[in-house]
Amino acid sequence: MRFASHPSRSFMPFPEAEVAHAATGPLQGLSFAVKDLFDVAGYPTGGGNPHVLAMSGIKTSTAPAVQCLLDAGAAFVGKTQTDELAFSMNGKNAHYGSPVNGAAPERISGGSSSGSASAVSHGLCDFALGTDTGGSVRAPASHCGLFGIRPTHARVSLAQCMALSDSLDTCGYFARDIGTFARVADVLLGADPRALPAAPRLLLAEDLFRLPTEGAREALMPVVASIESALGKGTVVTAADRPMDDLYWAFRYVQGWEAWVSDGEKIEQYGLQLGPDVAARFAFSKAVTAGQYAEATEVRRAFTAHLAALLGHDGVLLMPTMPDIAPRSDAAGQTLEDYRNLSVQMLCLAGLSGFPQVSLPLARRDGAPLGVSLLGPAGSDRSLIAFAERVVAAVC
Repeated sequence: MRFASHPSRSFMPFPEAEVAHAATGPLQGLSFAVKDLFDVAGYPTGGGNPHVLAMSGIKTSTAPAVQCLLDAGAAFVGKTQTDELAFSMNGKNAHYGSPVNGAAPERISGGSSSGSASAVSHGLCDFALGTDTGGSVRAPASHCGLFGIRPTHARVSLAQCMALSDSLDTCGYFARDIGTFARVADVLLGADPRALPAAPRLLLAEDLFRLPTEGAREALMPVVASIESALGKGTVVTAADRPMDDLYWAFRYVQGWEAWVSDGEKIEQYGLQLGPDVAARFAFSKAVTAGQYAEATEVRRAFTAHLAALLGHDGVLLMPTMPDIAPRSDAAGQTLEDYRNLSVQMLCLAGLSGFPQVSLPLARRDGAPLGVSLLGPAGSDRSLIAFAERVVAAVC
């Protein structure tokens, strides 16, 4: 495979197979990679686990999300690493190692779309598909200095893609520049069913800006000031309808219950050997009760209604993507877990609501990138990216 031995460790070492693409189209001249959760004809689908890979076999058809990119003229260059069964946010795989963060090599890439973010950050492809359940595109985008999107839930097909949590899983992607990011959006997202107006209302999520570290807030505030200077003063709002910890647990219970539905039988039937952190998350998932899931679902419903009312049809929430720059790769396991848990409090708003969120690589701290995000109403994905283009022009 073309990049299997690249020092970035972005790609799975699968034998190379011919994947045809259209000779012309809106993505002609662009190359892309695909997270190893999506089926691609001629390749297995391993999901970051050797046992799953052994059971996969070579796929004979391609996932619709991948095929639409091929039909638009983009050239496939390979399948990228994923954190095991997509149930991690660190970019560390106990079986295959850790893809390298091209923007800050001494720091984690973030996951679970670790290989896709790594490949784009190293310039090995122009864009790459990932999935985002709890932050698996947005976190690596912030860590690796990339544009990344978690679309409106179900906006992009996840047929022939390994599931983790059906009501939370989405298909997102990464790019290094806003122009490529917008070109891919035209193909993958299409026209909005409910577009934002030309001049959306800018809302500043005061409660979310309190969560990052002091250093991260200091890095983000000049970016916010530049955006407001160019696009108008934002209205300060409280994004959550209840304590953030309550939303965090609602998300964890929904994700856990659905993750065990997706993978529990397979884990137990085949005795899958999981890395310690992933094994612990599935142990938690197995223990989630029907009552916890039902209560979490009700919290989710109420929060989604609150956020929908806050945004209306024309509001865009400006918020930090992550609590800080990526932790160092040699950070202790508990340090990474604490960082992950704080991150989920920030990332769970889009997950619980199903609304689109775009992370923009507009801040830096200690030489490493830090993302700022725009979150819009359901179905506003393409116009949200158009607004992101205006934000990038204002800041850069």
